[in-house]
This record gives sequence, C-alpha cells and structure tokens, in this order.
Amino acid sequence: MAQGGGSARAVNKNLVVGSLLLLLCVLHGVGVVEGATYVVGGRQGWGFQTKSWTTGKRFRAGDTLVFNYSPSAHNLVVVSPGAYRSCTTGGARPLTSGSDKVTLKKGANYFICSVAGHCAAGMKIAVSAT
Repeated sequence: MAQGGGSARAVNKNLVVGSLLLLLCVLHGVGVVEGATYVVGGRQGWGFQTKSWTTGKRFRAGDTLVFNYSPSAHNLVVVSPGAYRSCTTGGARPLTSGSDKVTLKKGANYFICSVAGHCAAGMKIAVSAT
C-alpha cells in the first residue's frame, strides 16, 4: 500500500494557498497609489489667468502639477507662504524648462512667476493638498 501520497498533495496545496495569501497581504500593504496629474491653467498654461484655476478642484498629496509656459516670458518658483505673499523668491531657484512638473506635498503649496511684475500682476497660485 502506498503511503504519503495524499499527505504530499495536502502539503503542496497548503503551500500554494499560503503563498497566495502571503502575496495578497504584501500587495495590500504596498498600497500603490498614483496621484492625479493636472495641467495648470489648462490649454492656456501657466499665465496671468491661472490665479483662480484651482477653484473647484480637490488636490491630494502626491498629485502632480504640470506648468506649461514660454520660458522666454515666464518661469516657476516654488515658494514659502511669506515669499508668496510678498512676491519674492525667498532664495528659491526658478524653474525654467517651460514644462515643469511639481509633486504636491500635504498642506499648502505656493507657486509664483518671478519675472519682474508678474507675481504682483496675479501670476501666482496657492494649492492645498489633503
């Protein structure tokens, strides 16, 4: 009489089920979540008309903002709240690619154009991310 044939199948089946459960637990714990991508200002891009662009939108930490603009006319500076209010760079370096991508952090995020007079004329936005 053959012995152990049935118990070997049971061990293999339990090993497969256990491995699948472990894989599901690992995948569940990873929590792969990609943020949304927003083009600031829509088709018009980053410009003077974008100050109210955030109205009605809900942003989350990890979302990406894409700032499209003519680098010969504008730039983008990620600034502190004080620099945003005073329209200064606060020592931050301007981004100048014409298609800058910025990932939002949780809380307030502030952006200005540091070309002379542009921020004061309204080329700035504040984005709150949950």
